[in-house]
Amino acid sequence: MASEESSLRALESLMTEFFHSCTTNERKREIEELLNNFAQQTGAWRHCLFFLSNTRNEYVMMYSLTVFENLVNKMWIGVASQDKMEIRSCLPKLLLAQHKLVPFFIRNKLCKVIVDIGRQDWPMFYHDFFTNTLQLIQSPSLASLGLVMLKTTSEELACPREDLSVARKDELRKLLLEQVPTVLGLLTGILETYWDKHSVIASTPPPSPTSGESVELLGSLFQGSQYSKLLCQPMAALDNESQQLCCLVLECLAHLFSWIPLSTSITPTLLASIFHFARFGCDLRTKAKPGSFISSNSCSNGQLNPGTMPPASNGGGRNGQQSEGNKVDRARLGVYAMTCVNELVSKNCVPVDFEEYLLRMFQQTFFLLQRLTRENNAHTVKSRLQELDESYLEKFTDFLRLFVSVHLRRIESNPQFPVVEFLGLLFKYTFNQPTRDGYFACLDIWSIFLDFLTTKIKSRLADRESVLNRYKDALVLLLREVLNRIQFRYNQAQLEELDDETLDDDQQTEWQRYLRQSLEVVSKVMELLPSHAFSTLFPVLQDNLDVYLGLRQFIVTTTSTSRRLNISAENDCRRLHCSLRDLSSVLQAVGRLAEHFIGEVFAARFNDALAVVERLVEVTCYGSQTSLYDMETAVPSVLKPDLMDVHAQALAALQAYSHWLAQFYSEVHTQNQSQFMNLITSAVDASSPLITAKVPEKLLLSACHLMVSITSTVRPVFLVTLPAVQNIFNLITAETQTRRLPQEAHMLVCRALSNMLLLPWPNLPENEQQWQTRSNNHASLLAALTREYMGIRGTVNITPQQPDLDNMKAVIHQALPVLRDIVDSISGESTKSRQICYQSLQESVQVSLSLFPVFIQQPDVTDEMLAFFLTLFQALRVQMGVAFTGQIIHTFLSMFTREQLTASILQEGSAGCRVVQKFLKILQVVVQEPGQAFKPFLPNILSLCMEQVYPVVAERSSPDVKAELFELLYQILHQNWRYFFKTSVLTSVQRGAAEDTMENEAQFTAAMQAFGQSFLQPDIHIFKQNLCYLESLNSKHKLYHRKLFRTSMLFHFINVLLQVLLHKSHDLLQEEITLAIYNMASVDFDAFYSAFMPEFLNGCQGVDSGQRAVLARNFKLERDLPSFTQSVHRLVNDLRYYRLCNSSLPTGTIKL
Repeated sequence: MASEESSLRALESLMTEFFHSCTTNERKREIEELLNNFAQQTGAWRHCLFFLSNTRNEYVMMYSLTVFENLVNKMWIGVASQDKMEIRSCLPKLLLAQHKLVPFFIRNKLCKVIVDIGRQDWPMFYHDFFTNTLQLIQSPSLASLGLVMLKTTSEELACPREDLSVARKDELRKLLLEQVPTVLGLLTGILETYWDKHSVIASTPPPSPTSGESVELLGSLFQGSQYSKLLCQPMAALDNESQQLCCLVLECLAHLFSWIPLSTSITPTLLASIFHFARFGCDLRTKAKPGSFISSNSCSNGQLNPGTMPPASNGGGRNGQQSEGNKVDRARLGVYAMTCVNELVSKNCVPVDFEEYLLRMFQQTFFLLQRLTRENNAHTVKSRLQELDESYLEKFTDFLRLFVSVHLRRIESNPQFPVVEFLGLLFKYTFNQPTRDGYFACLDIWSIFLDFLTTKIKSRLADRESVLNRYKDALVLLLREVLNRIQFRYNQAQLEELDDETLDDDQQTEWQRYLRQSLEVVSKVMELLPSHAFSTLFPVLQDNLDVYLGLRQFIVTTTSTSRRLNISAENDCRRLHCSLRDLSSVLQAVGRLAEHFIGEVFAARFNDALAVVERLVEVTCYGSQTSLYDMETAVPSVLKPDLMDVHAQALAALQAYSHWLAQFYSEVHTQNQSQFMNLITSAVDASSPLITAKVPEKLLLSACHLMVSITSTVRPVFLVTLPAVQNIFNLITAETQTRRLPQEAHMLVCRALSNMLLLPWPNLPENEQQWQTRSNNHASLLAALTREYMGIRGTVNITPQQPDLDNMKAVIHQALPVLRDIVDSISGESTKSRQICYQSLQESVQVSLSLFPVFIQQPDVTDEMLAFFLTLFQALRVQMGVAFTGQIIHTFLSMFTREQLTASILQEGSAGCRVVQKFLKILQVVVQEPGQAFKPFLPNILSLCMEQVYPVVAERSSPDVKAELFELLYQILHQNWRYFFKTSVLTSVQRGAAEDTMENEAQFTAAMQAFGQSFLQPDIHIFKQNLCYLESLNSKHKLYHRKLFRTSMLFHFINVLLQVLLHKSHDLLQEEITLAIYNMASVDFDAFYSAFMPEFLNGCQGVDSGQRAVLARNFKLERDLPSFTQSVHRLVNDLRYYRLCNSSLPTGTIKL
């Protein structure tokens, strides 16, 4: 006894020293080693039992429990039966004796250790484990302890970790499921008892409008619901102890619901009890009121058809015994209750006999929703929601999202569930949210609902109108309210709080995110009600345009070069700022409407679309003519960006209508085109003055994008003749550009000019396309664009010290991206367009090829050149011809020596690395080319892959180069299968696949080994990519069935994949790996079961022969995928479990 006392004192001293702030890391390591050594001793648990009973030191208690935990989870199999029995007896007694004296975390840890023993021994050796827990719950003084045990049991036994065999996991789940009805019955009883015990007895007169819930407020939502009266009872006034206990019950239920299937064990009484407690979350609480996010001065005040809702009363939770400080605890009850509800609602698989319960649940939850969104003299809806617990609101919003996304489809048609009234409640709930994130979460729910409605209408076109009419009022008000929330006219105070400068992880500001999410909802309503959306938006656009277009009268000229906007009063500037911001937002919404005016509805909605486009053309011309962006203003930091943004958004909105303009063009090409020509001419006139380096880049790019859309989508014949277009030509091709456009704008303008000359004109036959003239003009354009580039063609060698090296690099970096962009833009066009493009480019391509060897040591230049050649190969390889393409490939192969490749690859993430990637991409294009033209290059390409690139990347991460290398290997194998397997169709029919005629076997084997090696490395992306490639080669070419693969590689691949599953290194790909193993095994199941499995199990380390026999016996000889998958998972789980058990057996004793 004395020695145990001294050991305890020594341990307390060590633990205190370990956690002392002055203890060095070195000393901590020494103490840690001492403690670990002590824990490994065979009888250490006996000392720990003494320590637990005789210490108040929390560190010592935690350490002692950790020793027990380690013993139970890792060494239990080696503990003597007598010792196990003693531990099973002592620990529960210790828990009963100490649970009120020790801190909660110690109590919970002790509970977990006891549950861990039950996980191993119940029911065979620990038959009263679960019974004891149930008895604790039934004992009033020990109920909370019993509930902690129950929750821990649910957590540890229902979904145990991998330190159990599959058979034991299945047994535990079955045992627990048998106990579920009893457990749920007990928990229901506790909730009912406490509710009834603390409920206010309604012996007083009937509730007044301020003290009780009016049953009428339920409207049609609860007709016939036997629970409506129950839910309208006054709230129970729970004392603190009762609240804590009920919280524990609800926590237990939430975890139980996470794994038990929906069944009649979840009784109506239990559901009613949960909803009683969910009402606590609707209780108002005292808190500091932050600035509300959603404005209350919005025109509809967040109400949907308020006339249909009877006035709500303010009943329930105002019991005189309730203290303000107690309300936060009461809200916790509501949060836990809603967590239970959400666990049930999140289950998609609903048995038929549970559907009625589900409907009942929804009725009860919407009672709460109505309670949350009621108004009375004391509180508006917003002020009610503001004063509720944030966590409760989050849970409630989660419920609504789950209901709409998972269950609306199955409940919507039920006559007992009036969905339109539900939307009314959701509407009020959404537009009275106290926080921005809450509002966003509700908008997401509306998005899910709108997607559901759109899908439903597309699948039921016959009764489209009746479905739409049912929801039309709700959609109309939703559209109006969301539009109001993005306008300063209605929501100024809140919108001004949004940050429009700081970018988040998605590279958007708070304001941009708010606007984007709002417009997503607007866009989805537009899809369902396009005509109504137009009639709602167009007047708003007109109102704001009147202000913008009216600014002309306030422009005064101050000097010959400067003008001023003569609005200076602070109030006027503020109103102008708000109007311009609103116009900018509405223009984005109008742009979203464009897609609903084209296609089959073009004629029917022509006048509406024309009105929009005419206004957009008018406003863009006005903006360019008045140059408002370049004007002096009273508040330049605010108004200048506003004016610029309106102009840019108007150009972007007009660009959105380019497909409508293209359809308009095709409709009128045989008629009078004057109306169409005026629109296009005006649009070009609006863009042209902005295409200059003096214009702010945001506006410049908007104008350039509009020009690109007109030239690529609309393609009017007369475009090239317009004076404004001629001006742009002259600007871009001038020999001396005083101020060159920024690179992105320059590329866009060059693409637009090239498109005008290359793309076929719509509605015209081939003989009227004027290809010869256009070809000559395009050659002239490219000659002008590459004038400086051609000037460096004579360069034969360079040195880093050469003074004009930087100038040459600058020329290359300016010219090649433009050429690449021009080629890329016509890659999917007609043969004629690509022919003309290549003719114009031919000289530039020759120059690039001659310069490539010169700049081979300059990776940034080589990167640019290879990007250009890659685009050429992808878009124009037919036009370049076999001979020239061969010359290019030959040049590249000769330039990329082993040393060059190694140097480039070793600089991960550098330009050199990108050069190798692009080179491999070019080779991918080459090997995919059909026909025999490029087949002579295959040996050299394979040699480059396997002898030069692969050895460098094999043992390094190099993820980018590896990804391209393996894709190249896959394309070589897939597109050139006959390079390796010469078998003809006739041969394979006559002899079967066993008689493959192999060629180039060494290279095939090397490629397969490279794939196999990649499965041993940690990069999960390469692993997934390569597994997909192997599966693809098998499905297209029967790779796994080929004799060479089957006889010398198949078992190696299966073994590697099984080892990956065992090591859990790529667990995200578990399904894909198991499917690949199945496909490989199915080539010859007999060989797999009779040869591979015994060999694999014999080679498994860390298991004995008896365990191997069990593993073999449990791997069923099934040939279907589900059974095979189950067997693989069982093998992996049990093999890991046996290894864990065997490695944890005691090996010796060390004295402390």
